[in-house]
Amino acid sequence: MPELTVDGQTLRVALGTTVAAALALASDGCSRTSVSGQRRAPLCGMGVCQECRVTIDGSRRLACQTHCRDGMQVQTHP
Repeated sequence: MPELTVDGQTLRVALGTTVAAALALASDGCSRTSVSGQRRAPLCGMGVCQECRVTIDGSRRLACQTHCRDGMQVQTHP
């Protein structure tokens, strides 16, 4: 089971879990904020809407298309 850190919170998930699914387990499922400050969550689940962009190990990535791996560091706010 991979163990990752989401905004400072340690989370252990099942093998094959996407980062978007891990975000849903770790909090309210939101991954970013809009320009007006409202929390945003993944919408399409296949990388088209771009609503699940997060920083993973220092790079901006799509949470719905990235599988969790051991030691991964995820930040939902840039």
